[in-house]
Amino acid sequence: MTISGAIPHEIPVVAARADIDGLGHVNNLVYVRWIQEAAIAHWNILATPQEQEEIAWVVRRHEIDYQRSAVEGDRITLRTWVGLASRTTFERHTEIIRAQDGQLLAKARTLWCPIDARTGRIKRVGPELRDRVSVPGALPDR
Repeated sequence: MTISGAIPHEIPVVAARADIDGLGHVNNLVYVRWIQEAAIAHWNILATPQEQEEIAWVVRRHEIDYQRSAVEGDRITLRTWVGLASRTTFERHTEIIRAQDGQLLAKARTLWCPIDARTGRIKRVGPELRDRVSVPGALPDR
């Protein structure tokens, strides 16, 4: 069975003391870290070992809407999936949800660019990978 990147993948985390800022809630930078951790975990499930060796990812754009605060000890669910993709841009969505009450804390749309893991240069990916890990349709090729 092939796993599709368009199917949401969930990762549990717990808000730790080190995640808390001077206002007593999880710092916004922690949300960015969680978004990255969710993307990496999902890629490791979707990609073949060869793809994992050959392709690395860099962020081109983050859009984050913060809805509610999280505090130390909150159990959090990171839900992520791949949206539209082109040869050089993959759209990834992430929801950060407080597990105890199901409240949406933040949602993000991130544009990721595949790069050659050896050279660090942009790597154009073929339709087989795009079709396997993203929703149907495509972003304009960039």
